[in-house]
Amino acid sequence: MADSRQQTSASGSLVLLAGAAGAVMGAAGLAVWLLRRADRHRFAQRQLRMLRVSRLSEAFEEPPVSSDQLHDRVQKLNQAIDEVRRQLEQLQPQA
Repeated sequence: MADSRQQTSASGSLVLLAGAAGAVMGAAGLAVWLLRRADRHRFAQRQLRMLRVSRLSEAFEEPPVSSDQLHDRVQKLNQAIDEVRRQLEQLQPQA
């Protein structure tokens, strides 16, 4: 009778030990899976940021401008500023 109780107790301990080991292995597997998923997400976000930055830098690139073209642009901007100034002076009430 004592042998059967010891066997039952030993088999119960083994089941408990196997269950605990399974839970630990399952938790470790879940942790590894979550870490890999987080790494993939960070990598994807980094790739998207780099893509956005490269697109923005391409959007702001302008072809080189000669000094004559630059001078013409400055003249046009000055003329536009003078025109706006005249319009604002006309809008002000005469004192």
